[in-house]
Amino acid sequence: MGPHPSVAAIRLAVRRVLHDILTDHTSTIGRSTGHLRTAAGRGPAERPPSPLVLVACSGGADSMALASALAFEAPKLGIRAGGVTIDHGLQPGSGLRADEVVVKLRGLGLDPVESIAVSVGREGGPEAAARDARYAALDAAAERHGATAVLLGHTRDDQAETVLLGLARGSGIRSLSGMAAVSGAGGRYRRPFLSLDRQTARKACMAQSLSVWDDPHNADPAYTRSRLRHEGLPALEKALGKGVVEALARTARLSRDDADALDTWASQAEASVRDATGLLECAKLYALPPAVRRRILRRAAIEAGAPAGSLFARHIEEVDRLITGWRGQGVINLPGRVVAQRQGGRLVIRQG
Repeated sequence: MGPHPSVAAIRLAVRRVLHDILTDHTSTIGRSTGHLRTAAGRGPAERPPSPLVLVACSGGADSMALASALAFEAPKLGIRAGGVTIDHGLQPGSGLRADEVVVKLRGLGLDPVESIAVSVGREGGPEAAARDARYAALDAAAERHGATAVLLGHTRDDQAETVLLGLARGSGIRSLSGMAAVSGAGGRYRRPFLSLDRQTARKACMAQSLSVWDDPHNADPAYTRSRLRHEGLPALEKALGKGVVEALARTARLSRDDADALDTWASQAEASVRDATGLLECAKLYALPPAVRRRILRRAAIEAGAPAGSLFARHIEEVDRLITGWRGQGVINLPGRVVAQRQGGRLVIRQG
């Protein structure tokens, strides 16, 4: 008799991602060494070291299911598997809970395993600040251990919530594309569960008798995502019927394809709209489709020092009016003390 269907589903999802990681790792090793050779009189060539894959685990159902699947699948592919849990220090007893997660991960056979305490700032609100601190710690852990990839337990439900949050902000198609299955520097972060719902992960934990921790912040109405999860999405399903989550996740996939294509177009077009000194030419920008032009403007603002996380659609729209609605406007102030202004048919974006 095979494993419970939910356990089989999470293992299959992780197995597919591990195959991708192994393929990418082998290609990277091959490019860096040229090709393996057997030195005369030295015997077989030495095999490259096995890649290390870490799982980011909070102790919740999603990440515990992911950790268990990684522990099961990795050894069969010759991949080393470890785990990291982040102590945000936002709740009483968070350090003890992090220690408990470490024990659970080691019990699954993961190695190395560590708990990392972080200091959460205030910039961008509590959720964004905690996320920034968490990813910074995971990046550092991956570098420290030489990990090829870090697995994250985001599910299809998380993806649907992310799409709705992006829609509410009016942030454009890139925001509607939600979370990528592969992201981070060099494709470090992998999300195997984006096609699986949250309930599948919870059932997998129950089937394997894995104890999980339910973060009270996930039910706290003070947090936007919590309100969306417990009030917004249920209301949408009541009004529109079942299948809203799947439809939103599908929207994310389609939007990401479109956004990637537009990003590529903008990257290719950028050189053609700059003059010999590197300044953007307004007439040539005007001839481009708005979606392509605004991507070029956003990239130019970020290169000038505007923080990407603080640069919103309304900022880019104001800069775009210097091209499409020129009436002698003055300087446009952008985040990061960056300014944009039109001078002699050229668009100048620089530090103010």
